[in-house]
Amino acid sequence: MAETTKAATTALPTSVFAVEVPNHELLKLAYDSYLANARLASATTKQRGEVRGGGKKPWKQKGTGRARFGSSRNPIWRGGGVVFGPRGNENYKKRLSTTSKHVALRQALTLANQAGKIVIKDIKTTGKTSEVAKFLADNKLDRKVLIVVDEKTPEILRATNNIQNALLVRSTYLSVYHILNADKIVLSTKSVDTIKLWLAKEEA
Repeated sequence: MAETTKAATTALPTSVFAVEVPNHELLKLAYDSYLANARLASATTKQRGEVRGGGKKPWKQKGTGRARFGSSRNPIWRGGGVVFGPRGNENYKKRLSTTSKHVALRQALTLANQAGKIVIKDIKTTGKTSEVAKFLADNKLDRKVLIVVDEKTPEILRATNNIQNALLVRSTYLSVYHILNADKIVLSTKSVDTIKLWLAKEEA
């Protein structure tokens, strides 16, 4: 396995997989941006006008010695409305420029390359899960594996769908989140060329 990794890293373009990483600030921004953009504003609360009940005044305005209330749906009552709660229309998205995304991707791939996580190998399968499982076992890829291909064919999709520790992505859909979370990254031969054209074109 060590020999495979060594042979693979020497074939990687330095303009993408061996760039300078002065700090991890941009990587943190790209990582957080991915999570924020995937976040759903699904939490909703009801305001006092939407809570059921409260049509009748709890007690008369004067003479009881108690504080005046017009509705039991008041926010300070149990079962009342919620003040300033989530409404389901919150926008959590964080924008990052395309140039910054590409720089962050190059930095993430560089760190993965330096850590010896990257393997260049083509996975040949007829669509059977057992074939990909055997490939991962033979190469000792038993943890979180990111499989990067140039094109998602029906065969590779079918073969990887039921493998829990493997994630299949196209080369142009790589993200800093997936790269940093992977224990090993398997790049197909064509995907390396595609990644170079995609991420190194600014430096060409």
